[in-house]
Amino acid sequence: MNKMAQKIKNFIFDIDGTLIDTLDMYMPAMIDTLAKHGHPVAPEKVEQTKHDLFGITGRDALRLAGISEAEIPEIQQDWFDLAYQRADRAKVIEGIPEMLNTLANREDAKIAIATSKLADEYQKYFVNKYDFAKLFKTAITSADTKKHKPAPDPILAAMDKMGADPATTVYVGDTINDMKAAHAAGAKFAGALYSSANPDSIKDADFPLLKPADLLEI
Repeated sequence: MNKMAQKIKNFIFDIDGTLIDTLDMYMPAMIDTLAKHGHPVAPEKVEQTKHDLFGITGRDALRLAGISEAEIPEIQQDWFDLAYQRADRAKVIEGIPEMLNTLANREDAKIAIATSKLADEYQKYFVNKYDFAKLFKTAITSADTKKHKPAPDPILAAMDKMGADPATTVYVGDTINDMKAAHAAGAKFAGALYSSANPDSIKDADFPLLKPADLLEI
């Protein structure tokens, strides 16, 4: 590998669509909730809407769906309540636990999370559910920054907490907003092509990943 690749020591991860597949947990629930509240999505736009609004904060997703600020709190609560009822639809992406265990045991590597999840959601539906989640000692959730992806703030906050240099840091994500945030933070971007709902949008990643284990080679 080239010298640039060999310098990477700090690995910051998105969760949804990168470590666990939660598209079928969250997005059909959003479509159903919008319809319940009088904002139905046209059938021919459902699939595109699910992909376009996945991987950002719930509040931002509803804003982009055209929901007024006054309606957002109630709709978001109903959406998340329904999604949590479907939590069994979330699945660990094959190869993720093994890859993370390898990274966590490297003497020169640090791993962290920078996610759009709410803090309590992160704890209940990630840390408490998956053994490999306990490998992360640093975690930035939506409560920790005022701005969210594609702004660089969550990644900058994670790097600050880790004591990481952007030049030796990679952010691992599955959406164009993840890539924009990584580059805006001065970090490299590893694109989870193995699970992205829109892999073409991140094909220009610094490190395209066809499987999770590819991250171990950078």
